[in-house]
Amino acid sequence: MEIVKSRNKGPNLERSEELPAGNIIQAEFIPFNVSFGKRSYEAIGGILFNKPYNPKIASLLIHSQNVSSHMWILLHVASSLETSIQLKESPPGAVCVTIAVNCIMMLVNMDTLSEANGTFALKLLKALGKSNSKNIFFSPMSISSALAMVFMGARGNTAAQMFQALCFNKVRGGDTDIHQAFQLLLAEMNRTDTQYLLRIANRLFGEKSHDLLSYFTDCCGTFYLATMEQLDFVNAADESRQHINTWVADKTAGKITEVLPSGCIDSMTKLVLVNAIYFKGIWDNQFDKEMTSQMLFHMNVFERRPVSMMYKRSVFEVTYVKEISSQVLVLPYVGKELRMIIMLPERNTDLNMVENQLSYEKFLEWTRPDRMCKRDLQVFLPKFKLEESYDMKNVLYYFGMVDAFDQGRADFSGMSSERELYLSKVIHKSFVEVTEEGTEAAAATSIIFCAFSADNSRFCADHPFLFFIQHNKSKSLLFCGRFSSP
Repeated sequence: MEIVKSRNKGPNLERSEELPAGNIIQAEFIPFNVSFGKRSYEAIGGILFNKPYNPKIASLLIHSQNVSSHMWILLHVASSLETSIQLKESPPGAVCVTIAVNCIMMLVNMDTLSEANGTFALKLLKALGKSNSKNIFFSPMSISSALAMVFMGARGNTAAQMFQALCFNKVRGGDTDIHQAFQLLLAEMNRTDTQYLLRIANRLFGEKSHDLLSYFTDCCGTFYLATMEQLDFVNAADESRQHINTWVADKTAGKITEVLPSGCIDSMTKLVLVNAIYFKGIWDNQFDKEMTSQMLFHMNVFERRPVSMMYKRSVFEVTYVKEISSQVLVLPYVGKELRMIIMLPERNTDLNMVENQLSYEKFLEWTRPDRMCKRDLQVFLPKFKLEESYDMKNVLYYFGMVDAFDQGRADFSGMSSERELYLSKVIHKSFVEVTEEGTEAAAATSIIFCAFSADNSRFCADHPFLFFIQHNKSKSLLFCGRFSSP
C-alpha cells in the first residue's frame, strides 16, 4: 500500500485513427466477437483491453495487396491466445493486419511485463533475505501493481527512478504499454472460470478535500480496475485507517486484517493506494492427512525444531540443478494453471548461495517443463503458516527509488496539479498456509535434464527451502517465499 502525503499530463492513451472503408472480414476471437470494418484503434483497444467479463463489438479493416502473406499473423495470434479465428468471408485485397499486430504486441508486452515483475521479484527476495535467515513471504504481483499505479502519476526523475527500480525497462514500448500489459495480466488473473480462487483488487482512497487529476483516476480505473473512494483523513484519520483495513480484510477473506497499523494515517495524508491479492488452491495430488507426522526440521547445523511433516508417495515432476546443488519439485494445483515450485538445496548447501545465484532467466531455465522428469517419489513437505509484514521504503530506496520519498524532490504532478505530494510509506503484509489439501495465500500492499543426487527417490524438505507460486500461462510469480524456521 502506498501512502501519499502533501508537501503533466499522463501517458497518451489515445490511439484514434480513422481507417479506409472497405469489404468486411468477420472473425471470432473467443471470448470476444469481432467484426472488422471501418472503425478506430480506440475501438480495438476496447476489445483487447476491455474490463473483464464485458466483451464489446468493434470493427476494423485495412487494405493489402497480399492477403496470404499476412495470414500467418492471424494464425499466430489465435494460437497465442489459445482461441480460434474463423474467417467467414475473405474478399480479395483485405486483411486484418492491424488487429493481428495489436494482438501480438499486447501478448509480447504481457510476457515482457512478467519478465519485469519476475526480475523485480527475485531482486526483492535477495534484498529481504540479505544477511538473515528469517522466513520470507511476499507477493511481487501485489507490490508491482500497486507501485505501477504510483508510477503512472510520477514524472521527471521520480518516474525515471521508479522505471529502473521496478525493472520496467524489460517491457517493450512506452509507459502506456506497461499499463496496458498490466491490464491484460490482471484480466487474466481475475478470471472466474478456474478451479482455483485468485482475486486481485486495487483501490484509491483519497482525502476528500484534495483534488486528484481526473485523468489519473480514470487511468487507474481503466488499467487497474481501481475505483476512487473519498475519505476524511483531516478530521477522521483513524476511522479512515480502519475503513481501509476493513476493505483489505474483505478482499483477502479475513487473512490480512490490519495492513495499516495505528498511527500511519494522519491529517497530512492525501492518498492511499491499496492492492490486495488472495489465492486459494487445492493440490492436484493431495497429501493424506493420516500420513502427516511429527519430524525434526533442521534450521541449521545446530538448531532443530519439531514440525508437522506431510507425506505423499506418488509420481511427481522433479529435477536436479547441479549449479546450485538443489532439487526442484513442482506441485501443481487442480486445473494445472498454477503451480508451486520448491527449490530444496542439499543439506550442506547454503540457501543464501542459492538465492544469490537466482535470476529470472535462470529461474525459467531451471523450471522449464521439458527439464522436469516424472518420478515415483516420496515427498516430505512441512505444513506451515507464515504471516509477514514489510516496510518497503528502505528496500525501494536501496533499489534507487529515492526521490519519491523526498518531500522536496518528489514529482507526482501526474496525480495532482499541486506539487506537494510524496510517498511516506509503502507497507506490504502477506499470509500463506500450506496444508494437505493445498495452499491459501493473501497479501496486501499499501503505499504509504534429469540428473539427480545420490538419493533420487526422496524429496525431504526437512531443512530451509525456497518456494514460489507461479501462474503457468503468463509465467508470473504471484508469491515468493523462504521457509527456514517452523
